[in-house]
Amino acid sequence: MAKAVRIPRAGVSFVTTATHARRPIFEITRVAELFVDTLLHYRTLGHYKLHAYVVMPDHIQLLLTPQSMTLDQAVALIKNGFAYRLETDLPVWEEGFKAYSVANMHDLEVVRAYLHQLPVRANLAAAAELYPHSSAYRQAPVTAMPSPSDSTASDRPSRRSVSDGTTSLRKIAS
Repeated sequence: MAKAVRIPRAGVSFVTTATHARRPIFEITRVAELFVDTLLHYRTLGHYKLHAYVVMPDHIQLLLTPQSMTLDQAVALIKNGFAYRLETDLPVWEEGFKAYSVANMHDLEVVRAYLHQLPVRANLAAAAELYPHSSAYRQAPVTAMPSPSDSTASDRPSRRSVSDGTTSLRKIAS
């Protein structure tokens, strides 16, 4: 029997996606900065509200609310936009991503705190505010949780894995 997949509802989502074969491409500062620039570029264009983010060496985690597009489309835009800017023929991302709906302001703060502490737990920084590839670093302003009238999120988080076909790109950044 097939396992049912719960789809996150409109509203804030906690998204995790990994690099292809978990390669630590974001250990290269220039590559991590390029990803953050891409993330902030699409936010500035209004494709999503960005509540928090962290770029770890081999994966990224985001708290975002898509605007006038689905979560699948927002994540694909970020992943494909970054891969295009990176100009590599090698695959950049694992297929798909994991997403959890964030039900309320308390859950948003719990997830944001967890997300910001990841570099500290991985011994990449002494404090969350000192890790430059995170919204805790205050590189960019983040958006507050939308009001209940802006979202149909329930009190219970949901999870899903999605497959997208981001597999090969142009030439690797050195």
